[in-house]
Amino acid sequence: MRVALFVTCLADAMFPDVGRATVAVLERLGVEVVFPPGQTCCGQMHVNTGYQRQAAKLVRNHVDVFEPYDYVVAPSGSCVGSVRHQHAMVARNAGDAGLADRAQSVATRTYELSEFLIDVLGVEDVGAAYPHRVTYHPTCHSLRMLRVGDKPLRLLRHVRGLDLVELPDADQCCGFGGTFAVKNADTSTAMLADKMRSVLSTRAEAVCAGDSSCLMHIGGGLSRLRTGVRPIHLAEILASTGSAG
Repeated sequence: MRVALFVTCLADAMFPDVGRATVAVLERLGVEVVFPPGQTCCGQMHVNTGYQRQAAKLVRNHVDVFEPYDYVVAPSGSCVGSVRHQHAMVARNAGDAGLADRAQSVATRTYELSEFLIDVLGVEDVGAAYPHRVTYHPTCHSLRMLRVGDKPLRLLRHVRGLDLVELPDADQCCGFGGTFAVKNADTSTAMLADKMRSVLSTRAEAVCAGDSSCLMHIGGGLSRLRTGVRPIHLAEILASTGSAG
């Protein structure tokens, strides 16, 4: 089984440890991981802001890069959601039925990390240890678009030493939403305040999620308030084997 790491723009540019952690978890489980260097942005931002023509070029590149692999895994429900729910549509709207078919084929082999671990590998205990009090925020794309359900929680419950605390109003958006946070800053800030209030009520040491974008938003707010609560990606917890982190 050859698995391609779809690292995503945000992990590549700002959170490289998330990509490294994803590889570490997969390799620990005996998976051969390949990093295709030709990968670029998946085009989600372009599609969401109305630039489908420009996105079509990114979809073609994505398909060309990832088509040869058995599976594609990304540490992001948001980007996997784009591949599954936007790529074929963008290609069809561009009048390229052949690319649409290829994009759909790649999409069926593309998984968010927790999905791949449980649905493909059939693993819930990845051999992780993280002795900290943690609460989990299910991001909107993973919750509503991918419908990963309780898969991340099932993985976290098998992490040795981890005290998993339920997050109140967990299904409420954190307010990031990509360009939403920029275009609707006041609303986004109010939503973030509600989310931070919920996080702080758990008295957790760390807040975990499967998307670096939401963690950046929540973590930024918590940092500005000097709460001491740190954001951590699911992959980083699953890659941990001790007290560090």
